[in-house]
Amino acid sequence: MSNHNRGSFNKTSVLRGLMALPLAASLLAFSPAANAEDKIDSTRLISIGGDLTEIIYALGEEKHLIARDTTSLFPEQALKLPDVGYMRALSPENILAMNPTAIVAVEGSGPPEALTVLRSASVPFETVPNAYTRDGILAKIDKVGALLGVEPKAAELHKQVATDLDAAISDAAKHPESERKRVLFILSMQGGKIMASGTGTAADGIIKLSGLVNAVGTFPGYKPLTDEAIIEAKPDVILMMNRGDGAGTKNEDLMSQPALALTPAVQNKAIIRMDGLHLLGFGPRTASAVRELTKAIYGG
Repeated sequence: MSNHNRGSFNKTSVLRGLMALPLAASLLAFSPAANAEDKIDSTRLISIGGDLTEIIYALGEEKHLIARDTTSLFPEQALKLPDVGYMRALSPENILAMNPTAIVAVEGSGPPEALTVLRSASVPFETVPNAYTRDGILAKIDKVGALLGVEPKAAELHKQVATDLDAAISDAAKHPESERKRVLFILSMQGGKIMASGTGTAADGIIKLSGLVNAVGTFPGYKPLTDEAIIEAKPDVILMMNRGDGAGTKNEDLMSQPALALTPAVQNKAIIRMDGLHLLGFGPRTASAVRELTKAIYGG
Protein backbone atom coordinates (compact mmCIF):
# COMPACT_ATOMS: atom_id res chain seq x y z
CA MET A 1 0.00 0.00 0.00
CA SER A 2 1.43 3.40 -0.92
CA ASN A 3 2.02 6.09 1.62
CA HIS A 4 -0.65 8.18 -0.09
CA ASN A 5 -3.34 5.58 0.50
CA ARG A 6 -5.15 6.40 3.71
CA GLY A 7 -7.78 3.67 3.21
CA SER A 8 -11.50 4.20 3.30
CA PHE A 9 -11.49 5.58 6.82
CA ASN A 10 -11.70 9.33 7.46
CA LYS A 11 -10.00 11.04 10.39
CA THR A 12 -13.16 10.92 12.53
CA SER A 13 -13.35 7.13 12.14
CA VAL A 14 -9.70 6.87 13.10
CA LEU A 15 -10.20 8.94 16.22
CA ARG A 16 -13.33 7.05 17.24
CA GLY A 17 -11.26 3.89 17.20
CA LEU A 18 -8.58 5.47 19.34
CA MET A 19 -11.11 6.59 21.92
CA ALA A 20 -13.07 3.40 22.13
CA LEU A 21 -10.35 1.00 23.30
CA PRO A 22 -11.74 -1.12 26.14
CA LEU A 23 -11.05 -0.04 29.69
CA ALA A 24 -10.51 -3.64 30.79
CA ALA A 25 -7.67 -4.02 28.34
CA SER A 26 -6.20 -0.68 29.37
CA LEU A 27 -5.77 -1.88 32.93
CA LEU A 28 -3.12 -4.26 31.66
CA ALA A 29 -0.82 -1.25 31.41
CA PHE A 30 0.08 -1.76 35.03
CA SER A 31 1.67 -5.15 34.50
CA PRO A 32 5.37 -5.42 35.46
CA ALA A 33 7.67 -3.22 33.41
CA ALA A 34 9.23 -4.70 30.31
CA ASN A 35 12.85 -5.83 30.57
CA ALA A 36 15.78 -6.54 28.30
CA GLU A 37 14.39 -10.00 27.48
CA ASP A 38 11.52 -8.30 25.63
CA LYS A 39 13.86 -6.81 23.02
CA ILE A 40 12.82 -7.37 19.42
CA ASP A 41 14.65 -7.14 16.14
CA SER A 42 13.60 -3.63 15.17
CA THR A 43 15.57 -3.50 11.92
CA ARG A 44 12.33 -3.25 9.93
CA LEU A 45 9.64 -2.12 12.33
CA ILE A 46 5.93 -1.47 11.78
CA SER A 47 4.09 0.63 14.37
CA ILE A 48 0.33 0.30 14.88
CA GLY A 49 -1.04 3.16 16.99
CA GLY A 50 -0.42 6.88 16.77
CA ASP A 51 0.78 7.01 20.39
CA LEU A 52 3.40 4.31 19.78
CA THR A 53 4.63 6.01 16.63
CA GLU A 54 4.99 9.30 18.52
CA ILE A 55 6.96 7.53 21.25
CA ILE A 56 9.29 5.92 18.72
CA TYR A 57 10.01 9.34 17.19
CA ALA A 58 10.43 10.91 20.64
CA LEU A 59 13.01 8.22 21.43
CA GLY A 60 14.89 9.09 18.24
CA GLU A 61 14.40 5.57 16.89
CA GLU A 62 12.35 6.42 13.81
CA LYS A 63 15.10 5.10 11.56
CA HIS A 64 13.75 1.61 12.24
CA LEU A 65 10.23 2.36 10.99
CA ILE A 66 9.28 1.04 7.56
CA ALA A 67 5.50 1.58 7.87
CA ARG A 68 2.81 2.89 10.19
CA ASP A 69 -0.96 2.70 10.58
CA THR A 70 -3.55 5.30 9.59
CA THR A 71 -3.75 6.79 13.10
CA SER A 72 -0.04 7.66 13.06
CA LEU A 73 -0.28 11.24 11.85
CA PHE A 74 2.32 12.88 14.11
CA PRO A 75 5.03 13.95 13.74
CA GLU A 76 4.64 15.11 10.16
CA GLN A 77 7.62 13.02 9.04
CA ALA A 78 5.60 9.89 9.82
CA LEU A 79 3.29 10.69 6.92
CA LYS A 80 6.11 9.82 4.55
CA LEU A 81 5.96 6.20 5.68
CA PRO A 82 3.72 3.67 3.90
CA ASP A 83 0.29 3.32 5.53
CA VAL A 84 -0.70 -0.30 6.27
CA GLY A 85 -4.29 0.54 7.26
CA TYR A 86 -6.55 1.54 10.10
CA MET A 87 -5.55 0.10 13.48
CA ARG A 88 -8.94 -1.51 14.15
CA ALA A 89 -9.36 -2.94 10.64
CA LEU A 90 -5.92 -4.33 9.91
CA SER A 91 -5.09 -6.51 6.93
CA PRO A 92 -2.39 -9.10 7.74
CA GLU A 93 -1.53 -9.33 4.05
CA ASN A 94 -0.78 -5.61 3.81
CA ILE A 95 1.39 -5.72 6.92
CA LEU A 96 3.33 -8.88 6.15
CA ALA A 97 3.91 -7.75 2.56
CA MET A 98 6.20 -5.04 4.00
CA ASN A 99 8.56 -7.81 5.19
CA PRO A 100 8.90 -6.48 8.76
CA THR A 101 11.23 -7.94 11.35
CA ALA A 102 8.78 -6.95 14.10
CA ILE A 103 5.38 -5.36 14.66
CA VAL A 104 4.35 -3.31 17.70
CA ALA A 105 0.66 -2.57 18.20
CA VAL A 106 -1.22 -0.68 20.89
CA GLU A 107 -3.79 -2.64 22.90
CA GLY A 108 -7.15 -2.53 21.14
CA SER A 109 -5.84 -2.98 17.60
CA GLY A 110 -7.73 -5.51 15.52
CA PRO A 111 -9.85 -7.17 14.40
CA PRO A 112 -9.09 -10.26 16.53
CA GLU A 113 -8.87 -12.58 13.51
CA ALA A 114 -6.23 -10.33 11.94
CA LEU A 115 -4.19 -10.39 15.13
CA THR A 116 -4.43 -14.17 15.21
CA VAL A 117 -2.91 -14.35 11.74
CA LEU A 118 -0.17 -11.85 12.61
CA ARG A 119 0.72 -13.65 15.83
CA SER A 120 0.95 -16.97 14.00
CA ALA A 121 3.36 -15.55 11.42
CA SER A 122 7.11 -15.86 11.83
CA VAL A 123 7.37 -12.14 12.66
CA PRO A 124 7.41 -11.07 16.34
CA PHE A 125 4.15 -9.28 17.20
CA GLU A 126 4.17 -7.26 20.42
CA THR A 127 1.16 -5.60 22.04
CA VAL A 128 1.70 -2.48 24.16
CA PRO A 129 -0.89 -1.98 26.93
CA ASN A 130 -2.86 1.26 27.00
CA ALA A 131 -4.46 3.26 29.79
CA TYR A 132 -5.91 6.75 29.69
CA THR A 133 -3.91 7.96 32.68
CA ARG A 134 -0.59 9.58 33.54
CA ASP A 135 0.88 6.23 34.54
CA GLY A 136 -0.50 4.58 31.42
CA ILE A 137 1.46 6.98 29.22
CA LEU A 138 4.67 6.37 31.13
CA ALA A 139 4.17 2.60 31.02
CA LYS A 140 3.92 2.77 27.22
CA ILE A 141 7.20 4.68 27.02
CA ASP A 142 8.90 2.08 29.21
CA LYS A 143 7.51 -0.82 27.18
CA VAL A 144 8.47 0.63 23.80
CA GLY A 145 11.94 1.47 25.10
CA ALA A 146 12.45 -2.09 26.30
CA LEU A 147 11.18 -3.60 23.05
CA LEU A 148 13.63 -1.46 21.05
CA GLY A 149 16.46 -2.08 23.49
CA VAL A 150 16.91 1.61 24.29
CA GLU A 151 16.07 1.62 27.99
CA PRO A 152 18.36 4.60 28.83
CA LYS A 153 16.62 6.74 26.20
CA ALA A 154 13.23 5.58 27.47
CA ALA A 155 14.19 6.40 31.07
CA GLU A 156 15.09 9.94 30.02
CA LEU A 157 11.89 10.39 28.02
CA HIS A 158 9.89 8.91 30.91
CA LYS A 159 11.40 11.49 33.24
CA GLN A 160 10.76 14.39 30.85
CA VAL A 161 7.16 13.40 30.14
CA ALA A 162 6.42 12.69 33.82
CA THR A 163 7.75 16.09 34.85
CA ASP A 164 5.74 17.84 32.15
CA LEU A 165 2.57 15.90 32.95
CA ASP A 166 2.87 16.51 36.69
CA ALA A 167 3.29 20.24 36.14
CA ALA A 168 0.30 20.44 33.78
CA ILE A 169 -1.91 18.32 36.05
CA SER A 170 -0.87 20.33 39.10
CA ASP A 171 -1.70 23.63 37.39
CA ALA A 172 -5.08 22.27 36.29
CA ALA A 173 -5.86 21.11 39.82
CA LYS A 174 -5.42 24.61 41.26
CA HIS A 175 -9.02 25.46 40.41
CA PRO A 176 -11.21 24.79 43.46
CA GLU A 177 -13.55 21.82 43.09
CA SER A 178 -16.54 24.11 43.41
CA GLU A 179 -15.37 25.99 40.29
CA ARG A 180 -14.49 23.01 38.11
CA LYS A 181 -16.39 22.98 34.86
CA ARG A 182 -18.67 20.16 33.78
CA VAL A 183 -17.63 18.98 30.32
CA LEU A 184 -19.75 17.08 27.81
CA PHE A 185 -17.59 15.40 25.18
CA ILE A 186 -19.64 14.85 22.03
CA LEU A 187 -18.33 12.31 19.57
CA SER A 188 -21.02 12.92 16.99
CA MET A 189 -24.56 14.13 16.40
CA GLN A 190 -26.61 12.21 13.89
CA GLY A 191 -30.31 12.68 13.40
CA GLY A 192 -30.33 15.04 16.36
CA LYS A 193 -28.99 12.31 18.66
CA ILE A 194 -25.92 13.12 20.75
CA MET A 195 -23.26 10.40 21.08
CA ALA A 196 -21.31 11.26 24.23
CA SER A 197 -18.40 9.93 26.26
CA GLY A 198 -18.91 8.18 29.57
CA THR A 199 -16.10 6.63 31.60
CA GLY A 200 -13.15 4.50 30.48
CA THR A 201 -12.52 6.47 27.29
CA ALA A 202 -9.73 8.73 26.12
CA ALA A 203 -12.12 11.68 26.36
CA ASP A 204 -12.94 10.85 29.98
CA GLY A 205 -9.24 10.43 30.69
CA ILE A 206 -8.23 13.85 29.37
CA ILE A 207 -11.15 15.51 31.17
CA LYS A 208 -9.97 14.02 34.47
CA LEU A 209 -6.29 14.86 33.90
CA SER A 210 -7.38 18.44 33.26
CA GLY A 211 -9.12 18.71 36.61
CA LEU A 212 -12.55 18.86 34.99
CA VAL A 213 -15.77 16.93 35.54
CA ASN A 214 -17.25 14.56 32.99
CA ALA A 215 -20.85 15.74 32.86
CA VAL A 216 -22.07 12.24 31.95
CA GLY A 217 -19.58 10.11 33.85
CA THR A 218 -22.17 7.60 35.04
CA PHE A 219 -21.91 5.01 32.25
CA PRO A 220 -18.98 3.27 30.50
CA GLY A 221 -17.91 3.95 26.93
CA TYR A 222 -19.90 5.95 24.40
CA LYS A 223 -23.68 6.00 24.15
CA PRO A 224 -26.45 8.15 22.68
CA LEU A 225 -28.05 10.49 25.21
CA THR A 226 -31.73 11.13 25.70
CA ASP A 227 -32.85 14.75 25.83
CA GLU A 228 -33.56 14.28 29.53
CA ALA A 229 -30.00 13.05 30.16
CA ILE A 230 -28.53 16.05 28.32
CA ILE A 231 -30.57 18.53 30.33
CA GLU A 232 -29.80 16.74 33.59
CA ALA A 233 -26.06 16.73 32.80
CA LYS A 234 -25.98 20.53 32.83
CA PRO A 235 -22.65 20.82 31.01
CA ASP A 236 -20.77 24.10 31.32
CA VAL A 237 -18.68 23.23 28.27
CA ILE A 238 -19.12 21.13 25.15
CA LEU A 239 -15.90 19.55 23.88
CA MET A 240 -15.51 18.10 20.40
CA MET A 241 -12.79 17.06 17.98
CA ASN A 242 -11.88 19.52 15.27
CA ARG A 243 -12.07 17.53 12.05
CA GLY A 244 -10.63 20.35 10.00
CA ASP A 245 -12.50 19.43 6.81
CA GLY A 246 -15.72 21.30 7.57
CA ALA A 247 -17.79 18.12 7.35
CA GLY A 248 -18.39 17.65 11.07
CA THR A 249 -21.21 18.88 13.30
CA LYS A 250 -21.28 22.66 13.23
CA ASN A 251 -21.83 24.90 16.24
CA GLU A 252 -25.14 26.00 14.75
CA ASP A 253 -26.29 22.38 14.71
CA LEU A 254 -25.39 21.98 18.38
CA MET A 255 -27.12 25.19 19.40
CA SER A 256 -30.29 24.24 17.53
CA GLN A 257 -30.60 20.86 19.26
CA PRO A 258 -33.51 21.39 21.69
CA ALA A 259 -32.00 19.75 24.77
CA LEU A 260 -28.53 21.22 24.27
CA ALA A 261 -30.09 24.66 23.83
CA LEU A 262 -31.20 24.46 27.46
CA THR A 263 -27.69 23.78 28.81
CA PRO A 264 -25.31 26.39 30.25
CA ALA A 265 -22.74 25.39 27.62
CA VAL A 266 -24.87 26.39 24.65
CA GLN A 267 -26.42 29.38 26.40
CA ASN A 268 -22.90 30.71 27.01
CA LYS A 269 -21.62 29.48 23.62
CA ALA A 270 -18.94 27.50 25.45
CA ILE A 271 -18.08 25.08 22.65
CA ILE A 272 -14.46 24.00 22.37
CA ARG A 273 -12.91 22.06 19.51
CA MET A 274 -9.41 20.61 19.56
CA ASP A 275 -7.28 18.48 17.30
CA GLY A 276 -8.41 14.95 18.12
CA LEU A 277 -5.03 13.25 17.94
CA HIS A 278 -3.46 15.85 20.20
CA LEU A 279 -6.35 15.79 22.65
CA LEU A 280 -6.90 12.04 22.83
CA GLY A 281 -3.62 10.44 21.78
CA PHE A 282 -2.26 9.80 25.30
CA GLY A 283 1.32 9.93 24.15
CA PRO A 284 4.26 12.27 24.86
CA ARG A 285 2.20 15.37 24.01
CA THR A 286 -0.58 14.86 26.55
CA ALA A 287 0.69 17.54 28.94
CA SER A 288 0.38 20.02 26.09
CA ALA A 289 -3.20 18.85 25.48
CA VAL A 290 -4.05 19.36 29.16
CA ARG A 291 -2.70 22.91 29.03
CA GLU A 292 -4.51 23.73 25.80
CA LEU A 293 -7.82 22.41 27.14
CA THR A 294 -7.63 24.17 30.49
CA LYS A 295 -6.63 27.43 28.83
CA ALA A 296 -9.53 27.18 26.41
CA ILE A 297 -11.93 26.66 29.30
CA TYR A 298 -10.56 28.97 31.99
CA GLY A 299 -8.52 31.43 29.92
CA GLY A 300 -5.16 32.78 31.03
